[in-house]
Amino acid sequence: MSAAAWSLTDLGDQSGKTFLVTGVTSGLGQITATELARRGARVVLAARSVDKLSTLTSQLRKEIPSADLEELVVDLSDLSSVRAAAQAAAGLGPIDVLINNAGVMATPQRTTVDGLDLQMATNHFGPFLLTGLLLPQLVASGDGRVVSVASSAHRWAPSAPLHEPKVPLKKYRRWQVYGQSKLANLLFTYELDRRARQAGLPLTALAAHPGYSATHLLAHGQTLKGSGPVSSILDAAMKFGAQRPEMGALPSLMAATADLPGGTYVGPNGPGEFRGFPHVVTPRRMALDESAQKRLWEISEETVGLTWPGEV
Repeated sequence: MSAAAWSLTDLGDQSGKTFLVTGVTSGLGQITATELARRGARVVLAARSVDKLSTLTSQLRKEIPSADLEELVVDLSDLSSVRAAAQAAAGLGPIDVLINNAGVMATPQRTTVDGLDLQMATNHFGPFLLTGLLLPQLVASGDGRVVSVASSAHRWAPSAPLHEPKVPLKKYRRWQVYGQSKLANLLFTYELDRRARQAGLPLTALAAHPGYSATHLLAHGQTLKGSGPVSSILDAAMKFGAQRPEMGALPSLMAATADLPGGTYVGPNGPGEFRGFPHVVTPRRMALDESAQKRLWEISEETVGLTWPGEV
């Protein structure tokens, strides 16, 4: 496969496969889910808003009459919501691919109902718990795959997020915390892939990042609102110089469907990985630290109250 050649034409028929995609009601997640549905996949649309899920489902069924869609309500910042969603998802049967796409970016300091930082809860601890609870269904597919949507912002993290997660930081730097949450995505990916191999499970873990893509993520993170004058200004700023979200979704689609080994990280092929077509990229060295991967996993298990993979 040419490093620069992968595009939607390589996506191929996905009939017979079930993909669960989080954060689908806008941006990259919506595009990812749409393209998978367009190619015959059964797509489980996961998001926290019942109304937005219903609207998206109706929209996709008009656009793609043959779309095979399911809805799953989950708020990844709330561990009880994650557990409820996993219980609801149990009736879906085997899941071929889980795409942990949902996330927040550089939000003000907020503490969740579980006593966790909002960014770390939404971007790491929630997806960690959801993946663990869905593990039996991923394994039941016979060739399960977990894709974590990371970010080049993982390079901004001053250190791995190995501190006590329920103790608030004395000095909260929202962009550094965001970088740590995205570094956590990569540490999780490599540790999951290794643990799955060691356990002999038919499961691989990969990661992807969208480069600099025009989405609503920045505006929402700064304002915690879906709309308004400030959001409009930030959205316009995001579009300046950014690539279209349709391009930003390609790395996730490649990581989810291409013939790639576990532990692969996919991102744009342009300068600085800001834009371009997807190819295999390399994270910063800190993401490859096996001791940090292992320690974050242990912290995460204790935080969410789930030890896995264990017996599946």
